Amino acid sequence: MKISENWLRTWVNPAIDSNTLSDQLTMLGLEIDDLSPAAKAFTGVVVGEVLTVEQHPDADRLRVTTVNIGSGEPLQIVCGAPNVRAGMKAPVATIGAVLPGDFKIKKGKLRGIESQGMLCGASEIDLEDKIDGLLELPADAPVGVDIREYLELDDNVLDISITPNRGDCFSIRGIAREVAVINQMTAVAPEVKEVAATISDEKKVVISTEGCPRYLGRVIKNVNTKAPTPEWMERALARSGIRQHSILVDITNYVLMELGQPLHAFDGGKVQGAVHVRQAAANEKLVLLNEQEIELNEKVMVIADDEKALAIAGIMGGLSSSVTDETKEIFLESAFFAPLAIAGRARSFGLHTDASQRYERGVDFELPMVAMHRASQLIAELAGGEFGPITVAEQADLLPTREVIELEQAQVDQLLGYRVDGAFIADALTRLGCDVTVKAEGQWSVVPPSHRYDMAIYQDLIEEVARIHGYDNIQISLPKIEAKLAKYQDQFEIAQLRQTVVALGYQEAISFSFADLKLEKQLNPAVNPLALANPISSDLAVMRSTLLSSLIPCVQYNVNRQQSRVRFYELGLRFDYQDAASIHDLKQIPTFAMIATGSRSAESWHGKAAPVDFFDFKGDVEQVLAAARLNVEFVRSERVWLHPGQSAEILLNGQSIGYMGRLHPSLEDELDLSTTWVAELDQSAVLQTYVSNFTELSRFPSVRRDIALLISDKINVSEIQQLIEKTGGELLDSTWLFDVYTGQGVEEGKRSLAFALLWQHPARTLEDAEIKSGMDNILQVLENTYQATLRAS
Repeated sequence: MKISENWLRTWVNPAIDSNTLSDQLTMLGLEIDDLSPAAKAFTGVVVGEVLTVEQHPDADRLRVTTVNIGSGEPLQIVCGAPNVRAGMKAPVATIGAVLPGDFKIKKGKLRGIESQGMLCGASEIDLEDKIDGLLELPADAPVGVDIREYLELDDNVLDISITPNRGDCFSIRGIAREVAVINQMTAVAPEVKEVAATISDEKKVVISTEGCPRYLGRVIKNVNTKAPTPEWMERALARSGIRQHSILVDITNYVLMELGQPLHAFDGGKVQGAVHVRQAAANEKLVLLNEQEIELNEKVMVIADDEKALAIAGIMGGLSSSVTDETKEIFLESAFFAPLAIAGRARSFGLHTDASQRYERGVDFELPMVAMHRASQLIAELAGGEFGPITVAEQADLLPTREVIELEQAQVDQLLGYRVDGAFIADALTRLGCDVTVKAEGQWSVVPPSHRYDMAIYQDLIEEVARIHGYDNIQISLPKIEAKLAKYQDQFEIAQLRQTVVALGYQEAISFSFADLKLEKQLNPAVNPLALANPISSDLAVMRSTLLSSLIPCVQYNVNRQQSRVRFYELGLRFDYQDAASIHDLKQIPTFAMIATGSRSAESWHGKAAPVDFFDFKGDVEQVLAAARLNVEFVRSERVWLHPGQSAEILLNGQSIGYMGRLHPSLEDELDLSTTWVAELDQSAVLQTYVSNFTELSRFPSVRRDIALLISDKINVSEIQQLIEKTGGELLDSTWLFDVYTGQGVEEGKRSLAFALLWQHPARTLEDAEIKSGMDNILQVLENTYQATLRAS
């Protein structure tokens, strides 16, 4: 919403500048989107009176004028405006004036005739041009007065963003109330004089819908609809973004912006019989003021006469009953429509009007009579007329009620987190228009004013107290919370473990803790499982010593049913019988196991199918261990049910936590399985608590050095890599194997291993000498320990 600052200051004029006023409104919740001057800066322009006008001797379109500016001799000014004439008053830019755009007025000659200034049109002083020619000023404009002063151009336009809950602020009156409260002043409204009825004419009003609790109407005859709109009213409307129309439309728009009450004037001669406020009939049609024809429905409330609909209530009038220059009698409407009866109706027809904007948010239900008197007063002063009595139709039981809200000091203190003086609370609410009754010290009964629909509960009142007291005054304090927080630990949870494995393409298997004795013996001939006294079946007769006893039958079942790619995991208990003298010595070990067979990935058009190999499966296991933040090492495994060259024991801090690898080929043949990969890990080791350790990335460059070693193929790569990392010290950031070669040029029993070494310091750039020293040290230790030598290129 846009309003003129000067207009606002006629209601309340605190001793603060425009920027401070904008800041105050913003902190009150009425954010200022823009503060712009009414006209750009210019100087040296005054009100002038044209005394004489003569034809220029050498130019058909130019006139030579003499202009009185109220001081000294009249000025001779050459002018080309078509509307210049003797006796008119217009703005005059004198010699030395600076117009918008830094245009300076100098003495000059036009076609040989001296010109001592310039007569101005509206656009030349940053106003809107309504005619082609000079800006014609009223006849009573005082000659010689600065035009900025006369036209009140030293004004600002405030563009205010109104929140949906503050419909009461869509007016000068509403904004003035807010400014007055924050500055502890009283807003002074213009004096509203009631216009007494001089004729008895009136129209009956019939309300047959719950959407209109209150409707006021007045017949006014012999109105001069051609009367000019005064400059002050036109200026106020223009700065609110409203174009000038006719005197009656301008008056209703002015009252709308001044008080916030929408009004509408019907051509009284076109209203047949009584005025009806009702719901529209299905398929009823209406041509609106914007010439849009719409089809109404039962959800839309209309104003109608005995024959037809005249307007959409609270939104827009109809063309058939609109006021024209020939109108002599009007019916003036001022009503209260319930917000829910108007909300959304305008948008359903693609409309958005000033009236609907206000009614949707809620208009003060006590305002229609005040607005009717104000509009009547302005019409009488500016357009004349004979006034009938004000017709009032009400459904009193449907009018909003303002319920009492109980407020206590303790509630304010608790919600705001700091103490606001009780006297301030009562004063602020009173200045906001509330009826405040002190019940006891620190206790108040508050009745909100009729224009504040957003005050309904005590929290609303506390919000108002904070707003008026000032958000900047809210003290910073931590809330008092008595809470015992559990100690936080980083831990890999079972749910995370499941998500990780499922993301790798494995499905969970849930099986019994019992197994087939034959399978148990096939996996580990040395095991002596505990037999059940009363087994469910022969293949579930013993307590399993490994989860593989349950997973392998699952794989067999699926493979036998033409499932070529099978991947399972299980979380369950296995049972350790070693050193168990009795059942009471049996150890139950939570275990995590994985099994996979078939192709690496599902069959697809974009790649050939390849079977899962050792490194594919090892990669899956490593991803699970990486998610658990475990830094493990893999060493050759000697378990009898695993392939001796394609299996590994998994060590954590030197202790085995499980294994992974391929089932022994002979066992695969016995079980009628193709290449099958298995892994089994202690669940407690995988789910152990870890401590996150974050290191800031170095801002300094890293340096990479590669070495290719000729070394015995009997030595584990992990041992070599660990030795490199240990010998490299703190400057060695990381190392990894990137190439393995055997064949021509490498003697039998050896292989070539190529390692990348990344060197970096966290606080400075490394020098070549430091890196060379580290590399030499590593090579020396490798030679001494493993008789490793650098491979010649």
